[in-house]
Amino acid sequence: MTEQKIRRRDFLKMIGAGIAVALGLRSKRTAASGPVGHSPYHWVMVIDQAKCIGCGYCTLACQAHNDAPPEIHWNRIIEVGKFEKKTVYLARPCMHCDHAPCVSACPVKASYKRADGIVMMDYDRCIGCRYCEAACPYGARAFNWSEFDGDNPAVPKWGVPEVPRRPRGVVEKCSFCYHRIDYGLELGLKPGEDVVATPACVVVCPVGARVFGNLNDPDSKVSQLLASTPHFRLREDMGTHPRVYYLPARNTQT
Repeated sequence: MTEQKIRRRDFLKMIGAGIAVALGLRSKRTAASGPVGHSPYHWVMVIDQAKCIGCGYCTLACQAHNDAPPEIHWNRIIEVGKFEKKTVYLARPCMHCDHAPCVSACPVKASYKRADGIVMMDYDRCIGCRYCEAACPYGARAFNWSEFDGDNPAVPKWGVPEVPRRPRGVVEKCSFCYHRIDYGLELGLKPGEDVVATPACVVVCPVGARVFGNLNDPDSKVSQLLASTPHFRLREDMGTHPRVYYLPARNTQT
């Protein structure tokens, strides 16, 4: 098992390094497409609570690949109870809501939604008012109180940075690793299937608890999972229409 984990980590480091070189660590902080237009993609993430073991690999890989400060977790793992004596975890990235309160709350349009549904941050526009952080019902945003200018303890063990660090005084969050998605599509790759085109948290999961893909594609794994398995989304009562779906804890032996 130890040898297996080392191979996985070495592989991820090589993949991350390749992406970082290819992207050239672009100095422009928002290299993604804008909020207007049409997209054939409807990106969603499915997290299986029956598989998640709470290892925290997703948190660490996210911190490494997105060069997030140690005190800021774009991906949180929360222990929520027991099912048949097994601990159940809730893994919580940004929900990338179709009706995102953070986007509506932002007075300067620093928070916006791409045509493919990914909720983005324009760090050059952000004025640090934190209205988006207060509006988010999922606690998925964090404020940069100080400049992160030290070493990242998650690097290089869990990956290498693929995007620039955010400056002091802005709110940051999970971006579904949009840079990987965009880069992969440029190469004709399939996000959710090809490693370099898939969010780092999905790639690193040792038990396959996270699945990513295009819900507009009926043959994608996310479409098939949601069509065949009972699922839920967080705070659906608020009308946010999150793009992160959960498969509940259940007996998978039958």
